[in-house]
Amino acid sequence: MRSVVSFLFAAAVLSPLAAAAQVQPHRAEYTLRLGAAANAPRIGTAVHDLTQDCAGWHLKRDIRTEIALTASWKMTLASKLDSEETRNAFRYGVVQTQNGNPREIKGKVQRRAGEMRAEIVYEGSPPAQFVLPPPTLMPVAAIGHLIERLGAGAASFPALMFDAEVIGDAFLIEVTEQDRAAVRSARPADRPVAMPAGKSWPVFMSFTRGRNQDQKPLFTVSALVFDNGVLDRLTVDTGLLAVTADLASLEMRKAPVCPRS
Repeated sequence: MRSVVSFLFAAAVLSPLAAAAQVQPHRAEYTLRLGAAANAPRIGTAVHDLTQDCAGWHLKRDIRTEIALTASWKMTLASKLDSEETRNAFRYGVVQTQNGNPREIKGKVQRRAGEMRAEIVYEGSPPAQFVLPPPTLMPVAAIGHLIERLGAGAASFPALMFDAEVIGDAFLIEVTEQDRAAVRSARPADRPVAMPAGKSWPVFMSFTRGRNQDQKPLFTVSALVFDNGVLDRLTVDTGLLAVTADLASLEMRKAPVCPRS
């Protein structure tokens, strides 16, 4: 399940809320397929719904898949995230379902007095509490950091990001800008989606555990990143399988006009 839902963490890829002002609220729907081949089988859909008000960001993700492992054995997977993010706090709830069996996770991350603490509650278990590395970025703020560094011409850079859906901990992400020729082409069956005018960058990202500093990445992600925070042509590779995601529809929203503090 983790290998399937992780693809949208490029959108939570990668300081604080002011940097994320480049990100524009939007609702993006994706088609998921198993593999990068042009005729790869469709296995599900994902919705990334990002809204903003004067208090902060609200992110909802809904990922649904069905994978046929054999002719008679199918696996259904789903992940629903509902989160709120401010400059110094991130609160969320996740419901992950496998073959009709749900598991609920709730968590909060708080930055206070230079320290970043997390508390994660897995259904049926006592809370897990731990300290995150100080440079760890909140999910939406991380998108702004990614765009800011790419816009400044950084060819490669690391970042630490808190992840709510895969490991419930910090990811260390190594980002490298790729040549545009490396971008996966659109599938012949896909309906073109009108993208807002602006710049985009093809990137390759490797994800490892941030606190343990594991040597081997858990997975890698390649994607096309737009300067408004939208992502397209995602490919997640776990080493055992690859899951791809392509934009099926996109609705851009206006950012709120807020009084200066």
